[in-house]
Parts: sequence; C-alpha cells; structure tokens
Amino acid sequence: MSNIAGYVSVETSDSKKKFPVIDLRSDTLTKPTRAMRLAMLDAEVGDDVYEEDPTVKKLEKKAATLTGKEAALFVTSGTMGNLIAIMTHCDVRGSEAYCGEESHTFLHEQGGAAQLGGVTLCTLSNNPDGSFDLAKLRSKLCKDRLHEPISKLVLVENTINGKVVPQKWIERLAEMARSHDLKVHLDGARIWNAAVASNKLVKDLVAPFDSVTFCLSKGLGAPIGSLLCGSECFIRKARRIRKVLGGGMRQVGIIAAAGLVALEEIIPLLKFDHARAACIARVINDFKNPMFNVDETLVKTNMIFVNIRSESISSTDFARRLGEVHDDAEDDKVIIKCLPLTSTSVRLVLYHQIDDMMVNAVIRKLRYVIMRMVV
Repeated sequence: MSNIAGYVSVETSDSKKKFPVIDLRSDTLTKPTRAMRLAMLDAEVGDDVYEEDPTVKKLEKKAATLTGKEAALFVTSGTMGNLIAIMTHCDVRGSEAYCGEESHTFLHEQGGAAQLGGVTLCTLSNNPDGSFDLAKLRSKLCKDRLHEPISKLVLVENTINGKVVPQKWIERLAEMARSHDLKVHLDGARIWNAAVASNKLVKDLVAPFDSVTFCLSKGLGAPIGSLLCGSECFIRKARRIRKVLGGGMRQVGIIAAAGLVALEEIIPLLKFDHARAACIARVINDFKNPMFNVDETLVKTNMIFVNIRSESISSTDFARRLGEVHDDAEDDKVIIKCLPLTSTSVRLVLYHQIDDMMVNAVIRKLRYVIMRMVV
C-alpha cells in the first residue's frame, strides 16, 4: 500500500489511528509516473504562443496522427478544449448547439458555451447507451432565421458515464448532421477507454467528427492537459480563441512531455482498469443484498455505478460509511472515497494506480459495509 500507488494516510477523530485511503472518486486523481516526471525534467522547451515549443509540437503531431486529423492544439483542460471547439464551429453570434442532457458539456462546464461563447445549448434525453433520438434532434433544428437561434453544431460524449456510445449511431448522426449543414464535435475525454473497450482504433471512432477533444489528465495519468484535434483550418482558428481564453501558455513543453509518455505508457494499461471495474461490479452483485446492485451490462470501461434501493439509506450515507472506520475488524480498516452522483447512485472509478491489492481491499470493505447496512 505505497503512496505512489494512490494511498494516503488519514487520522480518525476517535481512535487517533491512521488508515490507508483508496480514492475512487475519479480517474483525475492519478499521479504522474516516474517516467513522466523524468520526461518533464528533461523536456526541451520553447515559447508555445510563438509555436516554438518542440515538445508541444511533437505532442500535437502525435495526437493528430492518432486521431486521424490534420492538426491538434494543446490546451489546459477538456473543458477549455470543448469550449474552444464550440466557439470555433459556432462562429456566428446567436448560434445553437445540441447535446445530450447527461453530457459533461451541459452539466459540468459552467454553461461556458453561453457564458463565454454566446452559444445556446439545446439538450436531448440520453438513451441508456448514451445516444439520443435523431428524429427528436431533427425536430429541434431551427428553421426561422429571424426569430430563432442558428443551428450550427452537435456535441457527443464518448465514453459517457463509462459507456461506449454505439458507433453505428454515431455514423447515422454524422450523416444527418452533414445533410443539415451542421458540424459534429466529440467530447472524447475518455476516448481511449472507448477504443480499448470496443477493440477499435481511436482514429476510426472519431472519423465521423469534425473535431475531437481528449484528456491526458484522466485515466492516462498525465498531470495537466488535453488535445483538441481537427482540420488545419479549424485548429488555426482554435489557436486564436485559446489565446483570448487565457490558454496561451509559454514553455509548456514541461507538461506536454508527460502527455507523450502517457500516450505510450498508460494506454496499454487501460484494459486492466476495465477488468478490475468489472470484477468489483460482479462481486457487489454476488453479495445478493437487495439494497445494493450494479447493472453489469453498463460496466464496459473503468466506471462502476452502485445503485441503492432503500428508503432510509442514501448515496451520501453509503459514501460516508465507506469513508469511515467504525470497527476493529480488518476489513473495515481502510477508507474508500467514492462519489455520490444522485440520491440513489454512487460512482467508483478505476485507474492504473489502483492495483489488484487495492481492489481486494475495496471488495472486502464493500462487503463489510454492505452486509451491515441492513434496515
């Protein structure tokens, strides 16, 4: 249970003892590997605003190649990358973009499209597989250019809540979008998880899209950064918008170097995150406690959603208990951090620094807590 693998120590108020913590709130909690730190130390740098940072240029070229796009732009975060994409595609004030109501762009990016880009987001209900109804989308497209916003863009997230969006649906969406002169952008923050889970190349998954953003700082483990990829013309315009948003960094090759390592070192490890997530989901169901279950058909990548069916136990109650040590029993002597998403759902996320020993500790703690949360 080493610190480098994601453990820290905390002191409980009652016993004054320290217990290991396994943090499964998000895969953004990864720490840079030793190889990343060494690459950052030795990185060749320049001024990226002048497009003179050789390490950034190498990372951008690699990202463009891997996604099958003409060019790429290194940005601070997926949120920035998505906003730049929206503002670049929606280049007319009063534009409207369309996305799923469960999408990160709509729920967790502070309404930046409207706040900073002057773009209205129109949402559609997500289906269980992450898609949305194309007929409903078509019905929402604006036709009256005098009274309505101007339809410009469709946003898709893949993976979404750990689910891989069906590629055939994506292809139908892109075809429909082209027929209505709409651009299509992919929030591919975890697109590498989607590629590994579906056994497909990333460039094939993103081929139908005009642009794509993917994160280095989630499951890939780099400390900072995302890549926005698209045509050379698109990236040229995007670079200007990045500057006005405060994203024009200078000797940023220091962190781009970690991204290059992440693309080489961590992608092959994602399959183990998926396998460990599936193992935890299966074990929870094997407990056969009617109050706690996981829909295993939805556990395709590194995320687990524990459903709670109880009138007296909320997701917050469950998460709080996992984060506490009450008893002297060995299985209770670990603290699990997780994320209550709704009143009846808790999320656990795996990443490469959560190894088999930790997974076993998580399973033992889950069993101990679930079997004792009986009303």
